[in-house]
Order: sequence, then C-alpha cells, then structure tokens
Amino acid sequence: MHEQVREYIDKYPSEIIDMYNTLRKMILDSASSEPQETMWAKLPSYYVGESFIRLIPFKDHINIEAKAVSEYKEVLSGYKITPKGMLQIYLKQEIPTDVLKQIFAETLGL
Repeated sequence: MHEQVREYIDKYPSEIIDMYNTLRKMILDSASSEPQETMWAKLPSYYVGESFIRLIPFKDHINIEAKAVSEYKEVLSGYKITPKGMLQIYLKQEIPTDVLKQIFAETLGL
C-alpha cells in the first residue's frame, strides 16, 4: 500500500480500515492492469490511465467514486447513491461484492 494512503487510512476505526482493505483488494483484483495507488486531493485513488476509483472513508461508511456506479443504480437500490453518483456503504451493510467487482472492472477497463 502507498505510504501516504496507509497514513491516511490508519486514522480511521478498525472496522473502516477492514472495509477499506477489502474494497482495495477488490479494486486491485478487478483492474485490467495494476492500478496506480495515490492520493489525489487528499483522497485515496486508484488509476489505470485516465480512469479512476476513489475510496473515501468516513467514521461509519465509505464512499466509492467510480464512473460505472451510475449504471448499477437499480441493482444497488438498497444502498445510498449520492447526488454526485458516489456509492455509500455503511458498516452495518454487506459489501455488494459481485456488483462492485463489475463496477471496478468496467471503470478501470476490462
């Protein structure tokens, strides 16, 4: 993990860190080539070329910014999608693994 990303994530509760690590692994496994992990505007980001995914942690949830989220609104109806198109996953919710793998693969290129 990129050192700046690790320092940023380590400030959150262990449950958020665990969720973040699960989502991070899914991003790395779903990408067509190894994503560049970096901080962009103080937010952990994963790039393949110009395409990106951002994981934005909060104390009780993580926002996922990925271009393909909007295409799966119907499938993700049990989750909140912000007006800016970010998917919010709260600690009490299950991670929609299969859908997110598709979103991550489509966003970062199959």
